[in-house]
Amino acid sequence: MSLKFVKFLLLLACPLTLFAQQVSIIPQPVELKLNEGNFSIDKNTTVQFNASQAALKPAVDFFLNAVKDISGIALQQNKPAAKKVEFILAAQNAFKPEAYSLTVTPSLIQIKASSYAGIFYGIQSVLQTLPQVRTNAALQVPCMQINDEPRFKWRGMHLDVSRHFFSADVVKQYINLMAMYKMNTFHWHLVDDQGWRIEIKKYPKLTSTGAWRVDQNDKVWGSRPQAKPGEAATYGGYYTQEEVKEIVAYAKTRNVTVVPEIEMPGHVASAIAAYPQLSCTQQPQLPLTGGNYNNVSSNYCAGNEEVFSFLQDVLTEVIALFPSTYIHIGGDEVDKGPWKKCERCQARMKKEGLKNEEELQSYFIKRMEKFIVSKKRKMIGWDEILEGGLAPEATVMSWRGEAGGIEAAKMHHDVVMTPGSPCYFDHYQAGPEGEPLAIGGFNTVKKVYDYEPIPKELSAEQHKYVLGAQGNVWTEYISTAEHLEYMVLPRMLALAETVWSPAATKNWNDFSRRLHFHFKAFDAKGLHYSPGNFTVDIKPAAKNGKLEVGLFSEVPTASILYTTDGSVPTVSSAVYTQPIAVESTQTIRAVTVQNGKIMNLQPVEQRFVMHKAVGANVQYAFAPSRSYMADGINSLTDGVRGKSAVNKFWHGFNKNNLVATVDLGAEKNISRISLGCLQHYRDWIFLPTAVKFEVSLDGKIFTEVTTVQNDVPVNTLALTIKDFTAKFAATNGRYVRVTAYTLEACPKGHPGEGKPAWTFADELIVE
Repeated sequence: MSLKFVKFLLLLACPLTLFAQQVSIIPQPVELKLNEGNFSIDKNTTVQFNASQAALKPAVDFFLNAVKDISGIALQQNKPAAKKVEFILAAQNAFKPEAYSLTVTPSLIQIKASSYAGIFYGIQSVLQTLPQVRTNAALQVPCMQINDEPRFKWRGMHLDVSRHFFSADVVKQYINLMAMYKMNTFHWHLVDDQGWRIEIKKYPKLTSTGAWRVDQNDKVWGSRPQAKPGEAATYGGYYTQEEVKEIVAYAKTRNVTVVPEIEMPGHVASAIAAYPQLSCTQQPQLPLTGGNYNNVSSNYCAGNEEVFSFLQDVLTEVIALFPSTYIHIGGDEVDKGPWKKCERCQARMKKEGLKNEEELQSYFIKRMEKFIVSKKRKMIGWDEILEGGLAPEATVMSWRGEAGGIEAAKMHHDVVMTPGSPCYFDHYQAGPEGEPLAIGGFNTVKKVYDYEPIPKELSAEQHKYVLGAQGNVWTEYISTAEHLEYMVLPRMLALAETVWSPAATKNWNDFSRRLHFHFKAFDAKGLHYSPGNFTVDIKPAAKNGKLEVGLFSEVPTASILYTTDGSVPTVSSAVYTQPIAVESTQTIRAVTVQNGKIMNLQPVEQRFVMHKAVGANVQYAFAPSRSYMADGINSLTDGVRGKSAVNKFWHGFNKNNLVATVDLGAEKNISRISLGCLQHYRDWIFLPTAVKFEVSLDGKIFTEVTTVQNDVPVNTLALTIKDFTAKFAATNGRYVRVTAYTLEACPKGHPGEGKPAWTFADELIVE
């Protein structure tokens, strides 16, 4: 049998698997067929394109410059040659928007599309097969055929430049990274309480005053005290209108649309510092230095007509700078307390027939949308713009989970999904041991990769209203370009594949393999990135009276080693192969090992404490929030006590009481029941007002044993964990029912005053 015939049989057996190792394109193309051979880019290669199609020229120049940067070769244009790179701008209906075809043979690279975007993305796929830095090696592109198009229209990345300012060069580098991975929308958060970052010629104080704050970068964000009058404002910066134009043009060449965000009606302490008359109190102030809002106005006065003329002037200049279809107006986290006390706001409500401050916010947003639409643009805002009634043509960006996006899509409004979990890239991505300080949360690369932007709650007809998804980078804890890169890479690549590639073809193991090629490229370019989440995830599973513990790592090529006696794992410890049965109180510790090396700074550990309800099934009268499911529906009985990490351990309930019935599996003698609950004022989480405990033999007739009242003040700011404990004379029972009464609304003075509070609970201990 000839060697050529053996190769042919291998091709038939696994045509993609055999050659896929030669390319590591992210996002994964819709169709990719690899063939034998390569196209070599050298000094004899020419670039061919129709010079009369002016729209092609920026893409051609981009390719020529990229090749020259890598190899030093200056390719000729439109000259006869045996080898050519050909760009073809086809008829408008030949390809879908942003779609392209890429053909590579030993003598031809041909990129064909109906749009500039498609041509540019074909170039990106070619460039991902080449060395990423200057080299003398041959530039070889594997022979292949690609037919490709994006799944979603909106493939976005956000950057907050208010909390910490980043230079125009850093912003361009951020756009470069987006373009490499076919992300097409840059959401530029230019305005917030801590800094106004865009020049507005009619209102120069917005930048001379609002762009600068007292430098307290030596303190953790949340502990920075508000500056006092007379303190020197030395930290900040802003973008001139010329810089903005330059960045917008730079992005356009890379098929990235820049969507500006000009916050309103809240998060504008920086604007009020410049023009105090725009607030309800009209008192002088300084921009915020951190997260301390005491005695600071952060809202525009909704009853002041000057506010609307001011914002129309601002938006007129902004719209002239940004050709994007969308203008983002923020609309989130508006503290309506000042409006309730403001005579002008109350007069506005009376005049307009508005029932409450939520409708006043809706009035504000609708009025601004009318102005934006008059400029032939569209308004987009965070999901709070739903409050009091959604503006007629508004697009909703859903960040507080997916509920706002689902509601908007059902109302036939367009939606961009960017839920905090998993789309906030300011959250931890590994560790947190050994990781730079972050605001909280835990969004790993795999969690991002596994995200599905279309919620199950939407019908097939409603799917079309989901424009796509976006990764958000808030910079309270990110002050340097190096830290910014680290938080974005590689999570942006995972999101890029999620919003581009077909959901049915996504494969985590294959993505992980391709990702390692890009890690090498990051190393070559000197980019900062997270090498991955080597943290072992310890996941208990309680069911039918039994408790098993699974150990998981996101790294497909790594092994997990563990101990169950609390000792530190070594390379000779037990290798995890199947779930571990837990039948007594014990501590499991685990590490990830790759290439014989332990990858964790310290082991992950979890203590499991046995009691009579461990492993028992739980039934809820009202299901916990989908965003706070902990380790599953039986997390109340998994032997793990809740800790301070909100997402990982706790079941969350909003509006409804927690009513849980636990089946102990058999009649048992009971004399003590305890429910652990959490209060975290900043996150709208409050201890229940009381917890009622009941016992039953048959699961139908329950007897109350006691009700325990909450004794922790509702305005306690520190994170507090409280056990509501019932001690009583021993009694027999098979079923235990617990009712935790949720605080009806966030208390007076809280940013969410009057809105539903959250109840968080974990581990129902029965003894």
